Amino acid sequence: MDATWLAFLPLLLTLLLALVFRQTLLALGAGIVAGALVFTGFEPLGALSYLGDIASRQLYHDGQWQDWHLDVLAAMVLLGVMTQLFARGGAVTAFGDWLYQHIRTRRQARLGVILLGWLVFIDGIFSCLAVGHVCQPLSERYRIRREQLAYFVDSNASPLCALLPFSSWGPYLIALLAGVSFLPISPLSAFLELAQMNFYAVLTIAVSLYVAWRGFGFGSALSLDKPNEAITRGNPWLLLLPMLTLLLASVGLTLWTGAVTAGGGGVMAWLAAANIGEAMCIAALLAVVVSLLMMLRAGRGVPAVLGDLLHGVRSMGFAIGILLCTWMIGSVIKDLNIADMLAQWAGHYLNPSLLVAGMFLLCAMMAFTTGSSWGTFAIMIPIGAEIAFQVAPELLLPALSAVLAGSVFGDHCSPISDTSVLSATSSGCEPRAHVLTQLPFALTVAFSALVGFQMLNLGFGKGISWLVALAVIVLLLTTLERYYFVRRDGPVE
Repeated sequence: MDATWLAFLPLLLTLLLALVFRQTLLALGAGIVAGALVFTGFEPLGALSYLGDIASRQLYHDGQWQDWHLDVLAAMVLLGVMTQLFARGGAVTAFGDWLYQHIRTRRQARLGVILLGWLVFIDGIFSCLAVGHVCQPLSERYRIRREQLAYFVDSNASPLCALLPFSSWGPYLIALLAGVSFLPISPLSAFLELAQMNFYAVLTIAVSLYVAWRGFGFGSALSLDKPNEAITRGNPWLLLLPMLTLLLASVGLTLWTGAVTAGGGGVMAWLAAANIGEAMCIAALLAVVVSLLMMLRAGRGVPAVLGDLLHGVRSMGFAIGILLCTWMIGSVIKDLNIADMLAQWAGHYLNPSLLVAGMFLLCAMMAFTTGSSWGTFAIMIPIGAEIAFQVAPELLLPALSAVLAGSVFGDHCSPISDTSVLSATSSGCEPRAHVLTQLPFALTVAFSALVGFQMLNLGFGKGISWLVALAVIVLLLTTLERYYFVRRDGPVE
């Protein structure tokens, strides 16, 4: 059909509903239906036929199954199952009990919270729930403020998931990147490249480590009585063995599928040719099997385990719905040529020197107002990629990295974000208090990330951009610690 202003109705409706109702699935669904009506000239029967066509082609198209989509969906379901096995089977609690036996100081307790967040990197929401609940006794034992606990939980959940292809975020983001037809490298290689430029996620994790080591920023130190209560002896392998299986199998199978496809060429050639969907699917299946065997061996009954499996499948229903709607609205946007028109306008009116930093700010505002990083990814990755490709093709990957970073930043600061709320409630503090106390750190990191993205925009390499961003964060953190937090809060230990 001819490009007209009416073609923008689905996109505008999706953005408006996402901002007003903060329901990503509703917004995407309405945008898909509106797009079908526009594409078919507002013929209801034609729109229904078009909707059925774009829905079916996500799984079966041109006489063959869409293996990539099926593998991604299967991997997400298996990761959801594994998450529920850990949560309901007591694996995280058992690891926490084991961890408490090796902690002697308040500093070690703060670092222990972060360590547990790293070990349950499988999913952002799961990390927020599991780490917060498990570490509440640890925070009480060593008198860590609840707001500080919530900050450590939140800062090592979504930011970490955004960097790892083997978390539940990995298949989702790689699937979105696979929809960008003009990527200069494979979706997996692109994901790894974006992670290296994700200033916000990396710096957020680094700053949380520094704050845990120094202990400042959340009020004066609480009095610490010598803990003498008995601690239950925990089994760390209920958690560690399945997670190690997932990690090692994911890496090994990724390299193996790449080596089979590419033959020679070394590791980078194998990564470029790897079937990440198949590798993640098989690795997740192996990890689930190991987790099941560990749970049964630990004495969890078969009915309980079957219930865990059912809950795991159900828990991923919303995420799978978003991913399917994301693929469908991507087809609608492509058929209506929306991204092409936006890119052409951006080429005429957008200053290329502000492209990457502007993308970071735009996605941050959208994720903050909607409370959803995944929803922002779904809407902005295809549009941002098209704009960057038209305006400055050499900035395609930095612009996409800015989309990811801005989305995580906005979600991290949003008082209506599920991870913000769950981090607070699982840690035993008010969501408002959590958002306000972590805001100085989040804004500090965001400003440093903005500087780093602008350096990339100006043509400096990753190395120089990282050095400048690190210099900025060191200066800002030192200033905050010496001239604001210590003066306001007093001693921290």
